[in-house]
Amino acid sequence: MSTGTRRDVSALPKAHLHLHFTGSMRITTLADLAAQHGIRLPEALTDSWPPRLHATDARGWFRFQRLYDLARSCVRGQSDMRRIVREAAEDDVAEGSRWLEIQVEPSSYAPFVGGLSPALEIVLDEARAASRDLDIGVGVVVAASRIRHPLDARTLARLAVRYAGDGPGSVVGFGLSNDERRGSLLDFAAAFEIARRGGLALVPHAGELLGPAAVQDALSVLRPDRIGHGVRCVEDPRVMAEVADAGITLEVCPGSNVALGVYAAAREVPLRDLLDAGVRVALGADDPLLFGTRLADQYSLARDDLGLDDVDLADLARASVHGSRAPEEVRRTALGDIDAWLTASPPGATTPPS
Repeated sequence: MSTGTRRDVSALPKAHLHLHFTGSMRITTLADLAAQHGIRLPEALTDSWPPRLHATDARGWFRFQRLYDLARSCVRGQSDMRRIVREAAEDDVAEGSRWLEIQVEPSSYAPFVGGLSPALEIVLDEARAASRDLDIGVGVVVAASRIRHPLDARTLARLAVRYAGDGPGSVVGFGLSNDERRGSLLDFAAAFEIARRGGLALVPHAGELLGPAAVQDALSVLRPDRIGHGVRCVEDPRVMAEVADAGITLEVCPGSNVALGVYAAAREVPLRDLLDAGVRVALGADDPLLFGTRLADQYSLARDDLGLDDVDLADLARASVHGSRAPEEVRRTALGDIDAWLTASPPGATTPPS
């Protein structure tokens, strides 16, 4: 359906369900923190930003991970961590987000702040403060890493459950990130069961660097509520149908897919195929620091490169809200405002003469 209208995607109310803590950083903030801590940034994160990436092979992923780890090494304490959370919330507000679930692996920052619990508490406390000060709610997803030992994942799952809640400044989900070609999901099933019993949303990554078998594996082993990426389930109609029938929301990040070389161009991202199959999709920015695109850019890409109209974009925004762990009041208000966005006249529209 085409309405022939082009409303402002930054004014479209939405939820943001796929944003990594370090990867959310503004490039200017990274430069500031690097200067403060005496860390020299490579050209890929200065004059040649955003970096040219192609992470579908081991060498390409190594380059991506090296840049990410370097950025993470610039985060050296509480004030740095608070700044990242606050700026992520500010940026999301500017792009119409009413609810943000920012994903953090607290092990990376624990050495600078006295341990795992203090690291998570800093993020949660600033999430509460940002939610109080800004027109947004911020929840936290604790993520384990596939390149760490599965026992570490169990430790993080128990930590996440201790801080579980259903409002801003709470842990709302448990994820699994990093190179999906590493490790076995079976090794992480126990951690996800801990998180499930603790009432957290289960949101592992799968199906971006690997194909539909990885999505099927996640469905069978982890029984997720959402899947980070999952876009390559389109390569097997049976798997795609299972995702749709289970009502699982895919956190699709078109800018990431293109930047990492999963698809050669934005027009190849199979978003339309997923929607036509009845799959619930929430668009996310993933790692704006390395990919150079934020949340609103994903909606613009869906419209400009994939041919979605404003009705479609409103449906994507609704799916993001429904797929979130936002409190009921936030959901209700956001859904009503999505309807208002769609019914309002777009810029430049004229009222026909009576």
